[in-house]
Amino acid sequence: MAHRFARSSSRTRHRSALGHLPSAISRLYRLPFLLFCLIPSAYCLLLSGGGSAAPSGSRPVVVDVDLDDMVQPVSAEFVVRGIRHANQVDAQAVLLRLNTPGGLESSMREIITAIIQSRVPVITYVAPSGSRAASAGFFILLSGDVAVMAPGTHAGAAHPVIMGAYDIGKTMEAKIENDAAAYIRSIADRRGRNAKLAEEGVRNSRSFTEKEALEGHLIDSLANTTEDLFAEFDGKTVKRFDGSTLTLRLRNAAVEPYVMTARERFLFYIVDPNIAFLLGALGVIFLYVEFTHPGMVAPGVVGAIALVLALFAFHLLPINYTGVILIILALVLFALEATVTSHGVLAAGGMVAMVFGALILVDSPMPGVRIRLSTALGVTLPLALITVILLRLAIAAHKRKSVTGAAGMIDAVGVAQTDLEPSGKVFVHGEIWDALSPGKVAKGSRVRIRAVQGLTLVVEPESESR
Repeated sequence: MAHRFARSSSRTRHRSALGHLPSAISRLYRLPFLLFCLIPSAYCLLLSGGGSAAPSGSRPVVVDVDLDDMVQPVSAEFVVRGIRHANQVDAQAVLLRLNTPGGLESSMREIITAIIQSRVPVITYVAPSGSRAASAGFFILLSGDVAVMAPGTHAGAAHPVIMGAYDIGKTMEAKIENDAAAYIRSIADRRGRNAKLAEEGVRNSRSFTEKEALEGHLIDSLANTTEDLFAEFDGKTVKRFDGSTLTLRLRNAAVEPYVMTARERFLFYIVDPNIAFLLGALGVIFLYVEFTHPGMVAPGVVGAIALVLALFAFHLLPINYTGVILIILALVLFALEATVTSHGVLAAGGMVAMVFGALILVDSPMPGVRIRLSTALGVTLPLALITVILLRLAIAAHKRKSVTGAAGMIDAVGVAQTDLEPSGKVFVHGEIWDALSPGKVAKGSRVRIRAVQGLTLVVEPESESR
């Protein structure tokens, strides 16, 4: 266990009548009033975002929330919002389906807190067959008012795993383990489950099949389908976390799937560390292009958006600051490679630092919450190449002599349009200028500009300047 462990639409049909004109005008005057009434209603419907409305009738409602991925901030927000929705519509229960390898402790605790504080009972259900509630998922399973597993599922392996650049020491490891063990004991004991066996899942990373979990009194039942589950627990009284009791009415229950909003689906996508790392790299490149080529606009806009999204995603993830330092070091080495002759040594060092920094950037042992090696290499190599090339082009442009303005006139060659005795006219860069020469220069002679004094050029015969 990582220790950071459907919108109702309505259609309106507009009919145009060819009746009496006063009647039509009367209807026309009613239109603003109707719009005034309908717009707020439509606005409220849009604000509802996700989920679904409670069905009409007296059938009990069960809100179905599916946690089928890592336990992380976005999935935790979704589950918590689903539980709150169930409370708002006075649902009979929340059916929290679990199929998770675990995740972040902070997100896990957020979900468990919502379950414990829910006025509506929460049924945790590891399903379908082949699913698991490992690590943080084990804690969530045991926290439910009713805990059920489908055949062919398993749960457990909840020992805290600490990731980081440094050894935290045995004392700190013991403290973290004891804290996790005490947490699961308190949950299991309060729910009337086998606290001792639950603790083994933490201290010894023990995993349990559905039969072992049932025999060990970690869960309440096995169920192949939700229909079986509802049939078994309909009419049964469950003890709540606060000690109160509640009788479940699940017969003929209407199951309402609760779905993620568009915002949550988008965040769920970018919170993937690999996507976030790629967005960060693209942001850096596009912003650098904008800074070195002011006025292009598009690279700056794209880069800023990509970088902000990356920073937002990493804000939601457990970050190892050693990885951040290594990535910054890599960028510095790439910059030095463009200015110092190192025969590629600095660039190679930068790539090594970038890859290692990316691999340890997200401080989690969970494979789904880490940057993959393929992503690190796929981003680092192009980033190094592009950075070095852009920097060298920028440095070369900075060293190049100016070809505009007064500075661009120095050493330019022109032709005397008149005799210079010592003043006259010269033709330079397609323009005729006043010129001044230390000596006499004949008309038609080639002259080289040595200085610019206001709007007058100081020249000398080209032969003398060689």
